[in-house]
Amino acid sequence: MIKNLAFILTLVSGVICGQNTRIVYQVSMKTDSATAPTVENAYLDVSGDKSFFYGEKRIQRDSLMQRNFQTRNFNFDRSQMEQYRTQINYQVEKDLSAQKITFKNRIARDLYSYDEDRSFNWKILPETTKIGEYKVQKAETDFAGRKWTAWFTQDIPVMDGPYKFSGLPGLIVKVEDAKGDYSFDLKETKKIGELPNLNQQRGGSTVAVKRKDYEKQMEKFRKDPVSFMNAGNGGAPAPPVSASGGGGGGFRMQMDPQRMKEMEARMKEEQKKNNNPIERVEVK
Repeated sequence: MIKNLAFILTLVSGVICGQNTRIVYQVSMKTDSATAPTVENAYLDVSGDKSFFYGEKRIQRDSLMQRNFQTRNFNFDRSQMEQYRTQINYQVEKDLSAQKITFKNRIARDLYSYDEDRSFNWKILPETTKIGEYKVQKAETDFAGRKWTAWFTQDIPVMDGPYKFSGLPGLIVKVEDAKGDYSFDLKETKKIGELPNLNQQRGGSTVAVKRKDYEKQMEKFRKDPVSFMNAGNGGAPAPPVSASGGGGGGFRMQMDPQRMKEMEARMKEEQKKNNNPIERVEVK
């Protein structure tokens, strides 16, 4: 029944919402258990029966870097990039008709992707309330080591939600884990034109793996990011970054040793603080 409803809502969504709809969420994330949560905006772009979830700062940062590479402007003030530092480096792509979820995230220089092999077993509860202008209904599920409570509405004809969350008969307006470490709250919806290009490569490879293999690679990177990067290049230091964003020659900028040291120290510190990820998985 839910599968049929998903198909119907997808068709209605295409007619009512236009070609592309952007659903903006405010995301609160406590990635470091010792500090207060960080808050960012994220976009869920819905186009027909497909959707794309990604961070607002990520697309702003990528656009700036792309402009600098295109104009060969490698002397820009790098401190301006600090405002685009984000906890939402990943992207989630959904094919709603095929019920397929693809997760993509960069580990070191390479972009990894995997198809989600776990399903959401929602328990829809009779409790209803209002969040903003929307009448919402409560649902619960356990996913990736956390217990989640969601509130969904059928006032918006989209059967989807932020991050990997989907499978409810309506749009998820709010979803939060039981500890309050992570929450996604709907801010606004609006029509948009062309979708941004989320698959621009800035060097490295695209690696399609199984979810478990991705988790193993991520765990290695978190434990020792510098060794992970070196091992990925045959034990040698990572190659200089290509201005063309690929591996086919052209201008190359060499990073000086002091900057490399600073980058390594920063990477180690960042991974040390990333001790409370959204998915709690046991890597075997």
